[in-house]
Amino acid sequence: MSYIDVTGKTEEEAIRKALEQLHMDRDDVSVEILERAKSGFLGIGSSPARVRVTYGQEEPEAPAVPVQPEKKPEPRPQPKPEQPKTRKPEPPKAPVKAPEPPKAAQAPAAAPEQYVLDDNARRITEFLTGLLEHMDSPAQVQVTETEKGRYSVVLEGQKLGQLIGRRGETLDAIQQLTNYAVNSGREKRIRVHVDAENYRAKREQSLESLARKVAAKVTRYRRSVTLEPMNAYERHVIHAALQDVPGVNTYSIGSEPNRRVVVSYDRDKR
Repeated sequence: MSYIDVTGKTEEEAIRKALEQLHMDRDDVSVEILERAKSGFLGIGSSPARVRVTYGQEEPEAPAVPVQPEKKPEPRPQPKPEQPKTRKPEPPKAPVKAPEPPKAAQAPAAAPEQYVLDDNARRITEFLTGLLEHMDSPAQVQVTETEKGRYSVVLEGQKLGQLIGRRGETLDAIQQLTNYAVNSGREKRIRVHVDAENYRAKREQSLESLARKVAAKVTRYRRSVTLEPMNAYERHVIHAALQDVPGVNTYSIGSEPNRRVVVSYDRDKR
């Protein structure tokens, strides 16, 4: 950069003279006051002001060179010490089993005992098998002697509703025909009970429930109730269900096949 030194009576006058000489503005220069003006006493000892005006562009400073850190030498990897090779333990050998003694020959399983039908059961089976064939029913016949002179027959198969009929009427007819056929020409009679799909037990439970409801109605209104026609077995179920019920009595009226049970009020029965 360049500069000039200029004097004047005051600092402002010295600066103005410098700007006029340089033909520059105040903002384009840098002013440094070297000596301030002194007025003295009665003009004795006075001195002008002297300023230095610097102009021109500043020389750019050289950029600082970054100091790079000194690289430290990388440590060399140390070789890993070799691990001593260990031998895997051998699995223990399986103990040698002693030869098993030969098994004794097993006796063949006994054949299941077959039920041998007696003469009465055979006659029942033959009759019912022929009857079911005429009815185009695939049901199978199973006969069991429950006690001396009494036989239970179970008809097994699917869709046996046609063999049961409305309220068991068809099943009752099959039972009556079977009893008539096997007892024909015999002096000592036997009794045959025919069932299918456990209908008899279900019907018995239904009749017992009906008997209790009718007995409650009779004792409440003190009026007799006559039931629908029933066969002898169903009438027996009603009589047995109400024989110990206080306040009611039972008896049958009419003739077969329209014989009915009457449940009457009996205030003396306790």
